[in-house]
Amino acid sequence: MELENIITDKIVFGGNCIGKIHGKNVFVPYAVPSEELEIRITEQKNDYDNAEIVNILKASEHRVKPECAYYGICGGCNMMHIDSEAQTEYRKEMLYEMLTKNGVEYPLENIKAVTGPSTGYRSRFQLTDGGLSEKRKNTIIPITECLCAEKPVNKYLAETPFDQRPDGRIHFFGSEKALNQDGTPAEMPFISQKKEEKVQKIIQSKKSSKKYKFKENRYFAGTAASPENEVTVQISDKKLTFDVRGFFQSNMFVFEKTCNLIREKLTPCDNILDMYSGCGSLSAFAADKAGKVTLVEHNRDALVFAERNMAGTNHTSFGMSGENWVKNCSATCPHFDAIVIDPPRSGMEKPVLDYLIKSNALQIISMSCDPATHARDLAKLIRNGYEIKDVYLLDFYPNTSHIESLVELRKKPD
Repeated sequence: MELENIITDKIVFGGNCIGKIHGKNVFVPYAVPSEELEIRITEQKNDYDNAEIVNILKASEHRVKPECAYYGICGGCNMMHIDSEAQTEYRKEMLYEMLTKNGVEYPLENIKAVTGPSTGYRSRFQLTDGGLSEKRKNTIIPITECLCAEKPVNKYLAETPFDQRPDGRIHFFGSEKALNQDGTPAEMPFISQKKEEKVQKIIQSKKSSKKYKFKENRYFAGTAASPENEVTVQISDKKLTFDVRGFFQSNMFVFEKTCNLIREKLTPCDNILDMYSGCGSLSAFAADKAGKVTLVEHNRDALVFAERNMAGTNHTSFGMSGENWVKNCSATCPHFDAIVIDPPRSGMEKPVLDYLIKSNALQIISMSCDPATHARDLAKLIRNGYEIKDVYLLDFYPNTSHIESLVELRKKPD
């Protein structure tokens, strides 16, 4: 196709810059706002085009040379060509735009950022046949270093030849905050064992909350933990244990700040609900501000670890979906003064969102890995009696367009 010149306007959710040619929107990856570029249209749609950069005619002052040899090849980073401070500001703008599109009014200048190091921050990885997948291809890149990875991860990549790494998809976790069983810092990552055996299966009944009760204080039946897959990390004043094959945050530096922020914001109270609690990492910090914490999590494998992480605290764990808990168990629970909620990317289940609205909890701290569904759910809470106190960009993934956010809401006075 013919070459065109364009001046980029802004970065939109997903990381591409947008500009116009003859009034039609054009999305340009690896661009920076306010740049003059020579581009080639690569794909034409009815209402927009996609393009690639051919020449940079006038570069932004925020453009830098990416230091990673795999940048643009690996499917991970897409903002490493922008200096780190500007990246954070652009991600704040993306979050603001998503909130605004959903009718959530909050000043851009008031959005705060929880930040950490711009490189050397990532602890959780999945290797496929020893490497990373090439962008939009099935090719495996045999990497020997990742600039975003923490030191223990890069130590493994540097010291383990590609042909000696495990086949298949392997989960591994390496962090300066990870501990060996004897409590000493773990210098090498924890690598998942492939074999997974379920010890017991429990059939849930949707008819009565009584059928969920397993033992005193435990409304779930989990699976036995696999010691070879366990990881323990020191996060502030807490030791948290989880399964390397399960979900845990990837940036321990920002995660530690986020946990302390949530603990700082929670008002001391009698009862806190942690919805979608996972292995109880946020509950462990919330417990410092509550007489009792109630955990709800559908993944009962994660709740096995939550029980360990919550040892010594007054708590109850429900191993079921949020929807099932609302329908079958919420009526028997106490009134919650505060609710901490961290839903999956799809957002809050409708019954859960409806429950939050009717709960009359004075404080809701909502955390999300998807600004679109987060903004959608926040808009409904705001329409039904809540107001935003603070909004935070949780900058977990520098050099990428991935956005996580935390919002504190308060119940409006009647």
